[in-house]
Amino acid sequence: MPQQKDIVKIAIQMPGAYPQLIQLDQKKPLTAVIKEVCDKWNLPGPDNYALQYADGIQTYITESGRCAEDLYKGIQSSDSGVRCDSLKLLANVSTDVTFAQEFINRDGHSLLVKIVEDAHEAPLIMTHTLTAFMELMDHGIVSWENLSSVFIKKIAGFVNAKVQDTSIQQVSLAILESMVLSSNSLFNEVKQEITLERLISHLQVTNQQLQTKAMALLMAMLLAAGEADRQNIIHSSSSVGDEMAHYLYVLQMVRLNHLEARMRTPLDSYNQEQRDMLHGLRQAAFEMESESGLSNERRRSLCAKEFKKLGFSNNSNPGQDLSRCPPGLLALDTMAYFASRYPDAYSRFVLENSSREDKHECPFARSSIQLTLILCEILRIGEPPSETGSDYHPIFFAQDRLLEELFCICIQLLNKTWKEMRATQEDFDKVDHHLHHL
Repeated sequence: MPQQKDIVKIAIQMPGAYPQLIQLDQKKPLTAVIKEVCDKWNLPGPDNYALQYADGIQTYITESGRCAEDLYKGIQSSDSGVRCDSLKLLANVSTDVTFAQEFINRDGHSLLVKIVEDAHEAPLIMTHTLTAFMELMDHGIVSWENLSSVFIKKIAGFVNAKVQDTSIQQVSLAILESMVLSSNSLFNEVKQEITLERLISHLQVTNQQLQTKAMALLMAMLLAAGEADRQNIIHSSSSVGDEMAHYLYVLQMVRLNHLEARMRTPLDSYNQEQRDMLHGLRQAAFEMESESGLSNERRRSLCAKEFKKLGFSNNSNPGQDLSRCPPGLLALDTMAYFASRYPDAYSRFVLENSSREDKHECPFARSSIQLTLILCEILRIGEPPSETGSDYHPIFFAQDRLLEELFCICIQLLNKTWKEMRATQEDFDKVDHHLHHL
C-alpha cells in the first residue's frame, strides 16, 4: 500500500540515546510528535524539548504561527523574567524566515522598536531585543526606511554612550551599518548622530568584536559618503589628537594593503579578463580597424605595432612587462583606470608620443609601470602599520581610488617633465630619479 503523502519517515537523534526512525504525520501537532519521541526515550517534560535540523542550517522546527503568537505575547508580559526569556528565544528563532514572516505579520517588529524607543529595559533584555530586531530585519521583509528618527537617535545613543554594555553597543553598531548601507537618507541621519571621535574610541578598546563592528560602520560611512561628506567625516572635530591620528593612519594602511595581492600578482597570459584589460588599452588609444578579415600573422603584427606605440618594451608579448612584482597587476589597473576615467588625457598622452619621430617620445607603458612602483613605495603598500604611526592623509578619505587618482595626476606630470627635459629612452633612469623627488 503506497505511503500517504502526509506521512514521512525521519530519523531523530539525541546525544546518549539510540536514534529513532519514526513515521511523522505532518498533520499532527508538533507538540504531540515531540511527546511521542520523549515517551520512547522515557524523557519527562516534553515541553522542555524541541526538534532541530541536524543538517545544513541547524534551525529549530517550530509551528511558526503558534510560536510567533506565544513570543508576541511573551515579550509584552509584566514579568521581566518572561520578557527576557521570550526575547532571548525570539533572537534565536528569528533567523528562520518563515517564523520571521509570521512574527512580522503580527507587527511584532514594531513592539521591538517601541522597547528600544522607551529604553526602560535592563541591559540583558535590551541586548536580546536589539539582536532579535537585527535578525528580523536581515530577511528584508521590512524596509529600513520605515524606522523613525527617535529609534535612530536611540541606537546612536547606545553607541555614543561612554558607559554602556558592550553587547548592546556591538549590535547597535551593526544596526547602524545596515542603515547606512541601505539608503542615502538613512546615511544622512546616522552621520548627524555619530561622530568620528566616538567611532575611533571604539577602536581603542580591547574587545575585538566591538572594534570590528566600529570599523565596519566607519567603512560603511566612508563608502556611502560623497567626496565632501568624506572630508566632513574626517574633519568632524576641530583638531585631531595623537590617538585619533594613529587610528586614522591604521585605517588608511589597512585599506591600502588590500591592494597588496594585486601588487604581488604578475599578469597571467592565460587569464582572459587580464588579456582583455591589456588589449583594452590598445583599443582605447587607437582607431581600431576591423580585425575579423585579417590573417593571424597580420593581426599579430598590428597588435605588436600598437603595443610598441603604447610604450611596452616587449611589444610582441606585452604581458611580460607586467610580470615583475611589485607592481604586478596594479600597473595594469592604474593604466586601465586612466584610460577609462580620463579618456581624452589618455589618448592625448599616447598619440602625442607615439607620433614623434625625434626619439623624445615618452613610453606610456614603461613609465606607468615604474610610476606605479614608486607610488606603492611612497604609500608603503604591503607594509604592516606601525604601532606609533600617525601620518595619515586626509585626501585618502576623500577618494575611493586614491592610488589610481594619484597615478592619473603623476603620469601627466611625468609627461610634462619628460618634455621639459627633452628626454629620450636612454634618459629614463634620470626622469625616474626626478620623479622620486617631485
